[in-house]
Amino acid sequence: MTRIVVVGDVGGFPQQLATAVTGLIDDEDTVVVQVGDLVDRGPDSSGVLAFVAERLAVAPARWVQLIGNHESQYLDGDPFWPEPLAEPDVTLLRGWWLRDQVKVAAALRTAGGEEFLLTHAALTDKAWRELGAPVTAGTAADLLNTRPEELLLDDRGPLWAEAGPDVYESWLHADQPPPFSQLHGHSTIVDFGRRAWVCGERIRQRATVDWVARHTFTRISGARFVGVDPRHGRAGAPQWAPLVFEDATLLA
Repeated sequence: MTRIVVVGDVGGFPQQLATAVTGLIDDEDTVVVQVGDLVDRGPDSSGVLAFVAERLAVAPARWVQLIGNHESQYLDGDPFWPEPLAEPDVTLLRGWWLRDQVKVAAALRTAGGEEFLLTHAALTDKAWRELGAPVTAGTAADLLNTRPEELLLDDRGPLWAEAGPDVYESWLHADQPPPFSQLHGHSTIVDFGRRAWVCGERIRQRATVDWVARHTFTRISGARFVGVDPRHGRAGAPQWAPLVFEDATLLA
C-alpha cells in the first residue's frame, strides 16, 4: 500500500509541476503518476523535461511517466505543434521511449477496491474492444504498454480521444457497462475559467466537479471516469492540485 499522486497535464509549466509535488516526491511511500502532455503551450517545456529527467534518474520506481499526444508527435518525426521542441529535448523524449521509461498506461487499485486504468486520454468503448476487451485495469494497462501502434495513432485512441464526445458518450451507448474505472488528462467536460459545462446533458447529469483542484468525476454504470487536466493553456492555471489516493496499490 502506498500514496499514489496523479498529476494532470503540465503543458510547459515547470513551476506548476514542482509546486504540485513539493513535499511528496521525497516520501518513499509515494509514487507519482503523470498522465502526459508535459510540453507545449507554456513558457518552458525544456524546464519541465529537465525536472522529470531528474526524477527518473533519482527515483525511477517512484515516478511513472505516461505519454501524451504532445510527446508522441516527436516519436515519428512529424510534429504538429507550431513551436517545436529543441533538438536535445526531442532526443531526450525519444530516449525515454526507447528505454521504456515512458509508458502508455498504468493501473491502480484504491483502498476501497476500485480499479482505475490511467492513460492520457482514456479508452473509448471501441478502443477497449480493439484492445481485446480486457476485464481488469491491470490487464488493459499491460496490453497498452505493448504499444499497439494502430491504436496509439487513432484520433479516438488513448492518446487523442476527447473526454465528452468520444470517451464518455461511447460508454453511455455501449452494449456493456465499463469493466473498470478510468483516469485521464488531455481534455475535460468543463471550462474551469468560466465555471461552465462543455458537454452534453446526459454527461452533465452524471458528473461532479472540484472547481478548485480542477478535477471532474463522471459515473457511468458503476464505473467512474475522472479527468485531471487542469487546462493550463498559455497562462497557467491560477489554482489546481494533483489527485491523491491514500493506501492505494499500483497494479501496472
